[in-house]
Amino acid sequence: MIRRGWLSYGQDWALVLYYSGRVTIGFGLLMAIPMLVGIAQQDWYDACIFAFSGGVTVAIGYVLTFIAGRPNRPAQWIHGLVITAVAWLLAMLLGALPYELSGYYLSYLDAIFDVMSGLTTTGLTLIQHADRISDALNTWRFLVTYLGGQGIVVMALTFFVNESGAFKIYVGEAKDERLLPNVRSTARAIWRISLLYLVVGSFILFISLVVWGFPPVRAIWNAIWMFMSAWSTGGFAPHSENILYYHDPFFEFAATSIAIVGSLNFAFHYALWQGRWREIRRDLEFVTFVITVNVLWALVAVGLIHTGTYTGIVELVRMGWLNLVSAHTTTGFSNIYAVQFPLEWGGLAFLAVVIAMLFGGSATSTAGGFKAIRIGTVFRAIQEDIRRLLMPESAVIKTHLHHVEDFILNDTRVRGAALIILLYLATFGTGALVLTMYGYPLNQALFEAASVTGNVGLSSGVTSATMAPLIKVMFIGMMWVGRLEFLSVFVFVTHVIRGVVRR
Repeated sequence: MIRRGWLSYGQDWALVLYYSGRVTIGFGLLMAIPMLVGIAQQDWYDACIFAFSGGVTVAIGYVLTFIAGRPNRPAQWIHGLVITAVAWLLAMLLGALPYELSGYYLSYLDAIFDVMSGLTTTGLTLIQHADRISDALNTWRFLVTYLGGQGIVVMALTFFVNESGAFKIYVGEAKDERLLPNVRSTARAIWRISLLYLVVGSFILFISLVVWGFPPVRAIWNAIWMFMSAWSTGGFAPHSENILYYHDPFFEFAATSIAIVGSLNFAFHYALWQGRWREIRRDLEFVTFVITVNVLWALVAVGLIHTGTYTGIVELVRMGWLNLVSAHTTTGFSNIYAVQFPLEWGGLAFLAVVIAMLFGGSATSTAGGFKAIRIGTVFRAIQEDIRRLLMPESAVIKTHLHHVEDFILNDTRVRGAALIILLYLATFGTGALVLTMYGYPLNQALFEAASVTGNVGLSSGVTSATMAPLIKVMFIGMMWVGRLEFLSVFVFVTHVIRGVVRR
């Protein structure tokens, strides 16, 4: 029974474990895909790795559901938040098993770092010898990112969780919009959108790679992997040089275009699919995103020209614009080396990229960061406050905004948006402070903290397997709270602490 809004250690935790177990089962079954890749390529070691890891994950999921028993009541809001946090922790710990067994990570901590980086679509990696890993392992890396972009809870709601109380679980994963009347239909619509783009986007990237000279089979693999990474704004690449490896402007801009589309709200996509093209100029979130991208791009261009880093229009667009958009969509693709950001980009362009990483993309998308809807909401609230000061005291002002549908700008909505932004800034500031305490230069600390907080994946050279374990743990926590937008993690941690204190 829920007492004063807190979870008890009886039926309520049993409900949490049951649904978390269901999500874990689905996550484990997905390991059959890289296992089949290993079998098809007669890579028996990797096939065995994924067979074992998938079996362990599914078994743990079934054990949790068996111990908990089928719940006799739907999940409430508090359950949904805790279920999401627990399911993500289990996915991180169990999804790292293939990484650990592969031999490409120096420690299990590095392996779980990469799983959390993939699930949160961050894209920072601690893998060793990325250019040498097998297709089966690469498939798992990008599948984790693709799944994380859509949401592992969304996956579970599509296939493994019934409708009872589903919306409460759905909201726990920082999603709050229904495209269709019920949550299961909404979850399936999200997957239909993603899978359709997967076919179209992979084909475009495949053509680019074949024209560039890739063998067809390698082109197919790279196209699928890079689409999954771009669409999920994930930033992983099958090569250690990231997108720079391909040395192809068309491929870079195609991947960046996919990332832009992936960073947009799923509800916005669905509205356009229905022929509501007026949303392009009416939607507050989309308009805000376009404005902030262009303003920050202007700052980057001015900064790079001033420092003489890039002076030609082709270089400015290919290096400056692409990396700025990669930062703003929280994708993390980069066609320059990490050390070039702090060493060559100068103050203004460097600062613009840091701000872009914090701003992020759209809510209910694959992107991280503040989200454009919150920036637009707070900006409009400031505008209205100034307007009220200029109006007579007796004037009644009611502001209507539009984001997929019309809504009224009220204090509750503004406070909610401002609170999340402040939490992002606090997380960013804490991360930067800790990095400076470990001796990293301030500019690199600010850049890396913004990248981790915004789930971006660009690096200034800080992230590596040689980092202190405490920094790795801190980054895992920052990625986790940033992707789930704090509430689920805060509620989970609070309940765990209260439970320990009670005991």
